[in-house]
Amino acid sequence: MFLGTAEFAAMGLLPSIAETHAVDMPTAGNLVNLYALGVVVGAPLLTVLTARMEKRKLLMGLALLIVLGNAGSALAPSFGLNELARFVAGLPHGAYYGAAGLVAASLVPREKRTQAIGHVMLGLDAANVAGVPLVTWMGQVFGWRSAFGLVAAGGVLLFVLLPLVVPTRPAEKDASPLSELSAFGSMQVWLTLATAAIGFGCMFAVYSYISSTLTEVTRLAEAQVPWMLALWGLGMVVGNTAGGWLADKSLTRAILGFFVWTIATLALFAAVASSVWLAGLSLFLVGIGFALVPALQAQLMDAAPRVQ
Repeated sequence: MFLGTAEFAAMGLLPSIAETHAVDMPTAGNLVNLYALGVVVGAPLLTVLTARMEKRKLLMGLALLIVLGNAGSALAPSFGLNELARFVAGLPHGAYYGAAGLVAASLVPREKRTQAIGHVMLGLDAANVAGVPLVTWMGQVFGWRSAFGLVAAGGVLLFVLLPLVVPTRPAEKDASPLSELSAFGSMQVWLTLATAAIGFGCMFAVYSYISSTLTEVTRLAEAQVPWMLALWGLGMVVGNTAGGWLADKSLTRAILGFFVWTIATLALFAAVASSVWLAGLSLFLVGIGFALVPALQAQLMDAAPRVQ
């Protein structure tokens, strides 16, 4: 939940951050871009470098990076340092979810692995139902720095809880940086990554500017924005729960179906954003499209079975 809140927190608070640092909204959007760049860099780099590391220790180390990046955002005196902090905060994102998904999938029978990965992603859903609206409200009332401070504190709690609730899972005996890199020799891996890049790139293009869209196009008061973010999160809960089950039944059909769903619901939001009720409904439907997450991770596990 804390990692998901960290991911989306800046998006809901961009107008306030832009005002504090005296930059325009497109410039403030660089905070989202740099977090995403951190994810792109950190996911493969950290996965390769920690190939032989016991997974629980890996998750704890990534939790410390979450604390460092978000505490840096909370304390950053300038926009440039905030950009650096957002990049650092993004580094553990993909590696954490990848490692957590592998651990979850290893604890259940193969026919239930996508559901297990979906349960890991429920933390991301909870972040959007409760975490993101909470920190958005905190940012509006106490200032946006308090929101990142709360996320950093959550990272500390995550670090403490991990050894208590996650079993040890040693790396595979033949795991190595070279074996991790071998996955990129598979065309199926590249196609899966391209599907994720297009699908989630479209979603985040909307979410990055959701606060300004809701206040300027939908004409909502700023205080009502957290409720709309919660609707998106509720859609994610439905999507990850149902999507994991559907993917375990037919993985390819689930991926294709949810990809088309994402295209249709994003187009719907663009068409009805000026209506409060229809915008809320469309955001809920867009959230369901996050069912792609566990399905695509399961597809990557099939495409690169040697990668652990």
